[in-house]
Amino acid sequence: MKRITSNFDTMSTLQTGPVSPTEMASRLPVQLTGLVAATFTPLTSEGELDLSVIGPYVDYLAERQGVRNIFVNGTTGEGMSLSVEERKRTAEEWCLRARGKMDNVIVHVGCLSIKDSKDLAHHAETAGADGIGVISPSFFKPKTADALRSYLKEVASAAPTLPFYYYHIPALTGSNLLASDVCKGLEALVPTFSGVKFSGTDLMDFGQCVRHSQAHQSLLYGVDEQLLAALAFGANGAVGSLYNYLGSHFNKLLMAFAQGDLVGARALQFSVQDLLAFASKYGFDVAVNKQLMSDLSGLSLGPPRLPLVPCRPETAAAVAQKYRQIFPEA
Repeated sequence: MKRITSNFDTMSTLQTGPVSPTEMASRLPVQLTGLVAATFTPLTSEGELDLSVIGPYVDYLAERQGVRNIFVNGTTGEGMSLSVEERKRTAEEWCLRARGKMDNVIVHVGCLSIKDSKDLAHHAETAGADGIGVISPSFFKPKTADALRSYLKEVASAAPTLPFYYYHIPALTGSNLLASDVCKGLEALVPTFSGVKFSGTDLMDFGQCVRHSQAHQSLLYGVDEQLLAALAFGANGAVGSLYNYLGSHFNKLLMAFAQGDLVGARALQFSVQDLLAFASKYGFDVAVNKQLMSDLSGLSLGPPRLPLVPCRPETAAAVAQKYRQIFPEA
């Protein structure tokens, strides 16, 4: 696994005084770009962690999908349904198995308790992660951008050598704060602030994040079916669940866009939308998505954890059949 934190590591050992945001920016690591697969957490049929699947999972992503960056313990990974200890064990295994095969392992460490978030952030640093992501608390919600920035600063302080990404997902956190407001001035409080994982549909808000971002920061879009629109706004990467089994397809989309082939890029994006339009009729959620990944990859990822309920076999079969019709070459 290619460590992107070496500049932070060097700075922490050599720096003898405060570091300004400008100086920190000049020392930042390589920008995270391209596809980042939001990974599922493998569970046994009894609902316990099945870490034995993670090694083959890493190989599948790298060799079959051409994806070399992962975001673990996030929404797709049911991180909020895992205990702190389970999240630590999962992060450790991903970091271990990804070494030499993945470029970046970003660990989501957001929790309702700031102490748990800081504990997970520190653990991610010691486990060898390449960055951390944090969502807004979702029970006692921050009422202002200042309050959320203060929370993010506290969590980031527990992992001072790791790139830090704000994970914006308003549909699940219930926070109505604009990501662009939260990110404004965040690098002054969090010197390791390296970008945003924007999992929302408000493209104006995303555009403002891009407009006011620093050159080294990553603008990672998280709504897979709208990626092309986000690329036009300036996204330089994407984090999503579909890249688990459609990574090779989305890599073609990225290439087409980079080459100015908008007709080709649109055709690729429309194919993804056709699949999701069909799957949404069955209630496409993490449970259905996880079963689809199991069926398509051959990996045994197990059921979701309650309150999510397992996908019905006939639902998974119908969506998988549609997938093969749309993507016969996959």
